[in-house]
Amino acid sequence: MIRALWFLLKVAVVIAAAIWLADRPGTVSVHWLGYAVEAPFWVALLVTLAALGIAALGYRLLRGVIRTPQRLRRHSRARRRERGYRALTQGMVAIAAGDAPTARKMARKADGLLNEPPLTMLLSAQAAQLQGDERAARQYFEAMLERPETAFLGMRGLLTQAIKSGDRVEALNLARKARGLQPNTPWLLSTLYDLEAQAGDWAAAEGTLQQAIQSGAIPTEEGRRHRAVLLLERSFEAERRGRADAALSHAQAAHDMMPGFAPAAVRLARLQVAADRLKPAAKVVERAWRHAPHPELADIYRTIVSSYDALTRVRLFQKLVRQAPDSAESHLAVAQAAIEAQLWGEARQHLNRAMEIGPTRRTYRLMAELDRGERHDEEAAKDWLAQAAAPEDPVWTCGSCGAVSHNWGGLCGHCGAFDSLTWKTPTVAVPVMEPTDIPPALARPATA
Repeated sequence: MIRALWFLLKVAVVIAAAIWLADRPGTVSVHWLGYAVEAPFWVALLVTLAALGIAALGYRLLRGVIRTPQRLRRHSRARRRERGYRALTQGMVAIAAGDAPTARKMARKADGLLNEPPLTMLLSAQAAQLQGDERAARQYFEAMLERPETAFLGMRGLLTQAIKSGDRVEALNLARKARGLQPNTPWLLSTLYDLEAQAGDWAAAEGTLQQAIQSGAIPTEEGRRHRAVLLLERSFEAERRGRADAALSHAQAAHDMMPGFAPAAVRLARLQVAADRLKPAAKVVERAWRHAPHPELADIYRTIVSSYDALTRVRLFQKLVRQAPDSAESHLAVAQAAIEAQLWGEARQHLNRAMEIGPTRRTYRLMAELDRGERHDEEAAKDWLAQAAAPEDPVWTCGSCGAVSHNWGGLCGHCGAFDSLTWKTPTVAVPVMEPTDIPPALARPATA
């Protein structure tokens, strides 16, 4: 409707102009080079308009002829670029499909068609890695370092290679350089934190961890546990350097951050016992026992109450049962104290309860000790010990490699993974490692 009205308006304007010209007749005379030309005004106007139209058409034709080579070149580049991106896409698909020959072929084709090193060099490097040619891939990544726009991509490729080959020292150096290029990249912060922790650079790892949590690379709750582990390792380091106050301060911070984390409670309680602060140490154990009953907590609690007589120790251990009545560890702790006090009935009661919750080797061994002490029954004791060979006791087990350790540590002594030890029953036979035995490749050089 609007278009029709607009057309009628234009027709009306043309008609009005024609009527206006018709009402004003006249002639136009042109004298040029001895010639005189006379024509009505409306004819002269039409000739002028026609000449202008022909001139405009000629100009457009001339411009089209002049610009034709440029248009042809532009069209050729567009087609070449389209073919290059098609080859690049096919190369990426080949990478995803694991087709190394096709990937390399498409990488060479894309490199010849496109003038975009960030894309073609990355595809070439990935194709080389897919074929197992790490040396060629490294050359591509190093070439990418020479260009500012591809330096970070090259750094990431070299970092991945170093981690894959197990060269954590080189990986740490590359991660720190990459952080200088892109300081807030989440995956890089997470990787750098892990490498710093594996290298034993606890203070640097703690700072990187905080930044990784703020960027969302590591969840807050997971970050709290990692920070508690770092604080514990800083406590051990401070103790080795003779800084008892700093060791206690770091342990206290770790325990406050994770009250149910048994290693933190054990560490803090041991340092408090060493400082002759028995009452605060007892409160630490009782608080942690409510969240996570653990035999190491029972051991340190036994040290704390060792100055009391046997009957008093039993009453004190009964506090742990009230903190976690459904835990087998609570009943085992009281049963051991009752055996030492020769309260045979109470010991048997708690051991039976522990058996109901879930028997372990320690339960059977305490049963054997109870029958020896109460009844002097060696045959029954032997039967209990024979049964003790069946179930496994929980132990610190690495979630990365499955190695087990009798002592907790921030690093797995077998694979070097950080914060990977959990208290659980191992399912397969694995090597026993000590978390303090850090492989040489992970050892941090001494600093002033």
